[in-house]
Amino acid sequence: MKVSDQDFQQKIVGKKVILLYPWISYRNLFLTHFLSSADKGLLYYRIKQDETNLKSWLTDLADELDQLQPFSTQLRPTLEKGSPEAMGEALATDLSHYNGNSHQVVLFIDEFDRAPMDDDFTRFIRAAVANLGDHAQLAFSSRRLTYQPWYDMVANGEAAVLGTEYRKDDVMFTVEENVRPTLEVYSLGRGYALVNGKMITNWDGALPRNLFFYFMDHPLVTRDEIFATFWPDLTIKEATNVFHVTKRKISERISMKVDDNANYELTSYSGGFYMPSDKVFRHYDVADFQDALEQAMIASSDDREDEMLTRAIDLYRAPFLLTVEMDWVQERRESLRQLYTQALISMGRLNKRKKDLRKALGFFLRALREIPEREDIHREVMTIYLNLEMIDDAINQYQTLDKMLHDTLDIGPSRETRELFDLVKARK
Repeated sequence: MKVSDQDFQQKIVGKKVILLYPWISYRNLFLTHFLSSADKGLLYYRIKQDETNLKSWLTDLADELDQLQPFSTQLRPTLEKGSPEAMGEALATDLSHYNGNSHQVVLFIDEFDRAPMDDDFTRFIRAAVANLGDHAQLAFSSRRLTYQPWYDMVANGEAAVLGTEYRKDDVMFTVEENVRPTLEVYSLGRGYALVNGKMITNWDGALPRNLFFYFMDHPLVTRDEIFATFWPDLTIKEATNVFHVTKRKISERISMKVDDNANYELTSYSGGFYMPSDKVFRHYDVADFQDALEQAMIASSDDREDEMLTRAIDLYRAPFLLTVEMDWVQERRESLRQLYTQALISMGRLNKRKKDLRKALGFFLRALREIPEREDIHREVMTIYLNLEMIDDAINQYQTLDKMLHDTLDIGPSRETRELFDLVKARK
C-alpha cells in the first residue's frame, strides 16, 4: 500500500514529535518530503554505535550540525555541566532559531535504537518538547515506539507514530502454501520454545539457550553487537569460533524436532546483519506484547484501545526470562516491566474516562505494585478514593506515599499531592 505525500503531511501536521518505524517506506518519504521543499529545513543526524549516553550523542550532534552552519549556540554551553532538562531546553531554543523564526525545521535522528532510553533521556526529551516552537519538530527512527516517554506523548497528542501498520512482521502466523516448521517462543516467564508443538528440553548448555533468546529478541543485530554481549573478553578469532559452534547447536535443537532430516537455521546473514531466517515460521510472545501496545497507541477508538491494552496485559504473564541474569536480559526485563506498567496505567485512565472508577482503581493499584515511586499514580488513586467517598483509604494512600518517599528519597510529597491531601482531609 503506497502512502501519498498528502497523506503523510496530514499525519504529521501539528505534531512536535514524529516516530518512524525503521523498516518502512515512511522513512524515505519523510526525507524526500522535507528535502524537496525549499521552505522547509531538515537537519539529519545518525547516532553512532559508540555514543552510549545522552551527553555523548548530543555532543556529536552539535559537532556535526555546526559544520553546516552555526547551530548549537544554546546547546553547546549546557553539554559540560548542564542538566538533562537544560540540554533539552537549549536544543529546543536552537531549533526555534534555526532558519529564522518563520520557516519549518525538523531534526531527524536516525538509528535511535543505539541510544539508551534512560531517565536522563526522558527528562531531556520532555524539556525539549515542552520548549519547541510551533514551526519546529523532532523525528526519531526507532523500533522502541512503545517505550516511555513516547507513550505519554502519543496519548497527549504531541507525537505521531508512523509505520507500525506497515511493519515487517516476522512473528505472526499466516496461511501459506509451503508449510514451514512453526517456532513458538515464550520469554515472559522462565522462557521456553516449541517446534511444531514439541518443546526443546535439551539445549546442550546455557550458552546456546541464551543466544537463542537473544536472537529472538534482536531481529536485526550485527556480529559486533553479539560479540560485545556474549564474549567481550575474547579475541575476534576466538569469539568467531565459539559463536559458530553455538549457532550450530541452536540449529540442531530446532532441526531435531522436525521429522524431515533438513537443517533449519534460526537466522540468516545479509548486509552486515543477522536477521530472522525464512526457514522457520516464528511466534514470539514479547513481539505480540509490543505489537498490542503499538496498536493501542494508535487506536482510533476507546473500544479498540481497550481491546489492545487488554491483550498486552494478558500476554505479560511474568517478567522476562526470570532465570537468566545477563546484563542484556536485565535491561530488557526492566524495559518490558515499564511497558507493562504503562499498559496498566493506560487502562486505568481509559476506564476513568469511561467513568468506571472502580475498574480504573484496580488498574492503578496494580501499576503501583510495579512502580510505587510514581507520585502521579498515587494521586490518581487518592482522587478516585475521594470521588468514591472512601476517605480513609485516600488518607492511607497518602501516608503510604509519604513514607515511601521519605524512606527511599528522603523527600516529601509534592505541593500538588499535599493540596489534594488537604481536600481529602476536608471531607473527613
